[in-house]
Amino acid sequence: MSYTFFISVGIIPYPITFLITDLISEIFGRKRANQVVTAGLIASLFVFVIVLLADSSSATDFSPVTDEQFSHVFGRTGAAVLASMTAYLIAQYIDIRLFHFWKILTKGKHLWIRNNFSTITSQLVDTSVVLLLLCGMGAISWDMFSALLINGFIFKVIIALLDTPFFYLVTWWARKKFNLAVGEEIEL
Repeated sequence: MSYTFFISVGIIPYPITFLITDLISEIFGRKRANQVVTAGLIASLFVFVIVLLADSSSATDFSPVTDEQFSHVFGRTGAAVLASMTAYLIAQYIDIRLFHFWKILTKGKHLWIRNNFSTITSQLVDTSVVLLLLCGMGAISWDMFSALLINGFIFKVIIALLDTPFFYLVTWWARKKFNLAVGEEIEL
């Protein structure tokens, strides 16, 4: 018996954004983490607009990519970007809120609890929302929903668990460099 594990290529770097958000939350606080999430959304929307402009433009005669090829690859990104950015916003803000909930509950101790519990919960939300939207818009067939949900979530959980030592290392370094007590944040 064999199992084929498949995920979208776009999912590969995504869990790292939750590690970064957790590190910003730990070191700089909730307000800064929310600002970074918003800045990430703005940057993504900027790239999306550039892709739309490029898709509506004609390729040069010497371009190795035809208009049809470009449009086939990038022209269908609207639904994916909309679904991804919606899921990103919801999940990241949930991650930040849960991270600080666990930080208060553990009195700044037990980094692994807030890092993993906030990330794993928000990753389930992210994966569910993006797939619900993509299936609802017809970009992905509903019969793929369960497999993509399970595979995407398992991948994200594995990355969340593997990044915990990095979370500890960077947090330890930041506390030492900025002379922070356990649970203390840098005021900017």
